[in-house]
Amino acid sequence: MITDPAFYAVAIPAVLLIGLSKSGFGAGFGALGVPLMALAVPVPQAAAIMLPLLLVMDAQGLAALVRQRDRALIRLLLPAGVLGVVVGALLFGLLSARTVAGLVGAMTLTFLAIRVLFPARADAPPPPRWLGFGLGTVSGFTSFVAHAGSPPIGFYVLPLRLKPVVFAATMAVFFAAVNLAKWIPYAWLGLIDSRNMLTSLALLPAAPVGIWLGVVFVKRVSQQLFYRLFHIGMLLTGSKLLWDGLR
Repeated sequence: MITDPAFYAVAIPAVLLIGLSKSGFGAGFGALGVPLMALAVPVPQAAAIMLPLLLVMDAQGLAALVRQRDRALIRLLLPAGVLGVVVGALLFGLLSARTVAGLVGAMTLTFLAIRVLFPARADAPPPPRWLGFGLGTVSGFTSFVAHAGSPPIGFYVLPLRLKPVVFAATMAVFFAAVNLAKWIPYAWLGLIDSRNMLTSLALLPAAPVGIWLGVVFVKRVSQQLFYRLFHIGMLLTGSKLLWDGLR
């Protein structure tokens, strides 16, 4: 098990951030979890340590929100997300973690700039389904590499103007399935080992705390504030990932 106090100084806040995102509250902040933990350990190891914690948070989030999911949206996005996981597993050895971080960061900031500079009109039609499938695949890929799947999928789902609870529930179901699909590829790549799993166990108490706080907040904030927080999270996430890719 990792015993360095400096690791836990960044790992515990990272787990809390992902817990908040798993509830749907501050969903844009969740992609900061692995980059934050990567200040102390390599990105692949940080992703492996996070994976069992995501399983616990997925279960807790589903228990609280699963009934509010958008079933039609799940049927569109879920196959795309699993396809992205397969692509991520096949390309894992070809792309460095730094390259992927930079690409995800640049893409996140581009999405955010388009959303802010060219906001969707209230009477605008929903984005086309092909875009949802494409971004769902990208989300599965970036989620596999660095658990940073929320910015791409958020670009498609945000214009749908779902209620915050429906948004949170739909994202909870999508990422629960995507994270479950990662286990076999992660084991195949040698990322599931005793050191990483014991470290996950040490961080486990922080997981339900983060998601419980998020579930409490998501049911009490206005829709305008909810999406404003999501945009702030995308800005911070994109900037951090781009910095990691360029430094």
